[in-house]
Amino acid sequence: MRHDEYERNVFINCPFDDDYAPLFEAIVFAINDAGFRPKCARERLDSSQVRLYKIVELISASRYSIHDLSRTALDERTSLPRFNMPLELGIDLGCKAFNPDCADKSFLIFDSEQYQFQKYVSDISGQDLHQHANSPKAAVTHVRDWLRTETDRDDIPGGAAIYDRYEKFRAELPAICVELELDLAHLAFADFSYTIARWLRRTPESTPHS
Repeated sequence: MRHDEYERNVFINCPFDDDYAPLFEAIVFAINDAGFRPKCARERLDSSQVRLYKIVELISASRYSIHDLSRTALDERTSLPRFNMPLELGIDLGCKAFNPDCADKSFLIFDSEQYQFQKYVSDISGQDLHQHANSPKAAVTHVRDWLRTETDRDDIPGGAAIYDRYEKFRAELPAICVELELDLAHLAFADFSYTIARWLRRTPESTPHS
């Protein structure tokens, strides 16, 4: 049985490190501004639930998924590759293939460089991957174009407009955190999403979504 918010949910599979944060935060904003609901493992803090089960639950509850494979290089600290992102993509592909309720799933797969993925996960060479070149603006544009195409929605603003609003939001975020008594340096995912949704509701030029 589908989750009630299945049609609006967008699962984000990406690294959660400081270097990736500018891309992650821009993607989360773009999803919100397009009228969808971002989902990721960071929203679940229940220590009694196994992390992989959390991810499987989020994947099955989301019609749309963004998978970023750009950070599978060797970790500087461990000298080992990070395979969490390809693993979660595999789970999502399996969900689409074997769960009839999720057969209409749609993916946006990112990499930082063209054809880099073929060196470490050649089985997805038939997939249409997109390059963001580590640019938040490029990532926002790809996310917007993908959602516009897959949903045939004509009320989603263009990528440049969304990114312009994102920069305005970022400039106002410190003041928003002060107003809401939130710690900007340690902003939980739920709080970050809430500040975005709140800002979009209160900003006149933002496009309202149902």
